[in-house]
Amino acid sequence: MASDHSDVVSISPSKEHVACKELNLDVEFGGTEARNKLERKLLWKLDLCMSILVLMSIINLVSNLALSAVRLRGFVTDLHLEGQQFATVLSIFYVGYIITQIPSNMFLNYIGKPSLYLPACMVIWGLIIALTGNITNFVGALLTRFFLGFVEAAFFPGAVFLISKWYMRGEIGSRLAILYCGNMISNAFGALMASGILADMDGVRAKAAWRWLFYIEGILTVTVAIMAVFVLPDFPMTTKWLTDDERRLALKRMEEDAGVGDQAETENSGFGYGFSLAITDWKVWWFAILAVAQNVAMSFIVYFPTLTTTLGYNPTVSLILIAPPWVYAVIFIFVWARHSDKTQERFFHMSTSNFIGIIGSLISICTMNTAARYLSLWAHDLNFVRLADSDSPSQVLRGAVLCGAYLDDHMEQ
Repeated sequence: MASDHSDVVSISPSKEHVACKELNLDVEFGGTEARNKLERKLLWKLDLCMSILVLMSIINLVSNLALSAVRLRGFVTDLHLEGQQFATVLSIFYVGYIITQIPSNMFLNYIGKPSLYLPACMVIWGLIIALTGNITNFVGALLTRFFLGFVEAAFFPGAVFLISKWYMRGEIGSRLAILYCGNMISNAFGALMASGILADMDGVRAKAAWRWLFYIEGILTVTVAIMAVFVLPDFPMTTKWLTDDERRLALKRMEEDAGVGDQAETENSGFGYGFSLAITDWKVWWFAILAVAQNVAMSFIVYFPTLTTTLGYNPTVSLILIAPPWVYAVIFIFVWARHSDKTQERFFHMSTSNFIGIIGSLISICTMNTAARYLSLWAHDLNFVRLADSDSPSQVLRGAVLCGAYLDDHMEQ
């Protein structure tokens, strides 16, 4: 009987033993308080370095929106575009963009060096943008846009994947919102920059103003790309500027959050590991369908300058009118995403913003009143809310789910 009792005691750990075991989880970092301090320092450093992604995002979208801004400022006339040729020039970009996004992220996961890969792609697309200022016909415009899509495809999915490698589920929503706010800032201030260049640089050195816009944006893109090489982090196992404690904590955070560390997926997995996980998970496909449905409603942004022109103002004022709705959307979405992260609720936050976007669509359909139509553009912009999250135990798969939203963002074009 004594033996039996001893056996029972041996397999029934006391509350003190369990508590001690839980405390031991942070012993390697000097205890819970020391870990929390180290974690705050790590997140501060990460946020500081990741902020370059916002600048890269702004430059990325500014260059894309340049074509819409110059449509009515000499681009169509100088290149003798007719019928649907301008729409074709816009659309051809997304052929390479959609084809390349998934292979690009697979390659990025394989090499584990986003600090080199993303800026290198950015340098190339900056040069292509600058060369766009020298085109003289429809074929030249078609070719530059086609190859631009292939190179730009690396950035946004790669940026989302990089963020998913560092941040936990309670942190990732607001970080992605900040990244996506870069898109909206570019919609606002890209138009302002374009209005200044298009208004004041026409005829400088015998060049049309729209050509100067592409030259300047190409130079800005290359400059930011060079800066990014020295700022962007790699993955936790390949980032050199981390201390040993910070590296172990970064890996520990991912293991605690998703159950899988960075090294097993990035360094020890095959080239197609993430892709195979993505295509065999039904949640990825369902999320893709939802993202397509949302993004179809956002296809109007390519023609945003044209829509503000229909309000009846001169070209410069029409470009300036683009900014206020996007500034409002940036503030709203940042606050909304922070609240979503705090409450860990996604469905009602996304549904509310989408409902406001639906109201905007109905207003634009039902009236020709100038003020009401402009107000509808403000409501439309709230469809940009992205609160994607994933409960996947895999970082690679989580990145695939999150990247799905941004891949679909261009499929509706």
